[in-house]
Amino acid sequence: MVWVGLGWALGGCAAVGHVTQLDDNWYHVLHVGGNDSLARTVAKHNVFVQQHGDTLVFTPPATTEAARPVSWYYRLQPEHHVLLLKRHFDVDVFTLPFKVRPPRAGVPVQLNTNFNAALYVGQRLDFYYLNSRRATPWRQAPRIRATGLGYGLFLGLGSANISEYVTQQQNTFEYEGMALHAGAATIYDALNFNVGLAVGFDHLLGADGRYWVYQHRPWFGVLFGLDLN
Repeated sequence: MVWVGLGWALGGCAAVGHVTQLDDNWYHVLHVGGNDSLARTVAKHNVFVQQHGDTLVFTPPATTEAARPVSWYYRLQPEHHVLLLKRHFDVDVFTLPFKVRPPRAGVPVQLNTNFNAALYVGQRLDFYYLNSRRATPWRQAPRIRATGLGYGLFLGLGSANISEYVTQQQNTFEYEGMALHAGAATIYDALNFNVGLAVGFDHLLGADGRYWVYQHRPWFGVLFGLDLN
C-alpha cells in the first residue's frame, strides 16, 4: 500500500466493496428509509446496531445503570435504504511510489521515485449502505456496500537525489541523501489496499540540507499502504 503526504492537516484512509455481514457495533445513523417514525427516533444518533438476516436491530444507549434500553427492528427493503457511519482511529504504514516537486530555483518540475515510507495516524470514516435485493424469485437477501475514507497526518523517512543542480552548485558529486518527511493525506480504502493523495515537505539530513532547494518545500504524491488496525 502507498502513502502520500499533505501539509499538516489533511490526511486519510478508505474502503469500498460489498460486505456480507454488518459487524455488531455502535454506528451513527444517517438515514433510515421507509419508516419515518423510526428515522426520527434514531437518525443522527449513535446506536448499537445488529444484523439478523435481513433485519437490523437498533439499540440506543441506556439512560441509567438500571434501565434496560428498548430496541427497534427494521427490515431491509429493495426500495429503501439505511445509511450508517462508523468513525474510528486509524494507524497505517505507507510507502510512497513517487513525489512531484514543483519548479524551484531554476530546476523544472521533478518526478522523484526514490524509496519513501511513513507512519500515518488519522480519522477513518466507514459508510455502510444497506438495502435488500431479490436473490431468487421467492427470496430477498440483504445487500451491504461499504466505503471507507480517511484523513490524517504522517511522519516518515525517505531518500532524495542530491547533485550540484539542487544544492545551488555547492555539491560537486551525486548521491542519495536521507530525508525526513511529514505532511497530511487523504486515503481511500479499496479493501485489499489503501490508496491516497498527500502533500508534504522534506528535511534533508546532513551538511547539504541548508543548500538543498527543496528543503522544507511542499511536494505532492500518491500513496499505497497497509492498514495496521
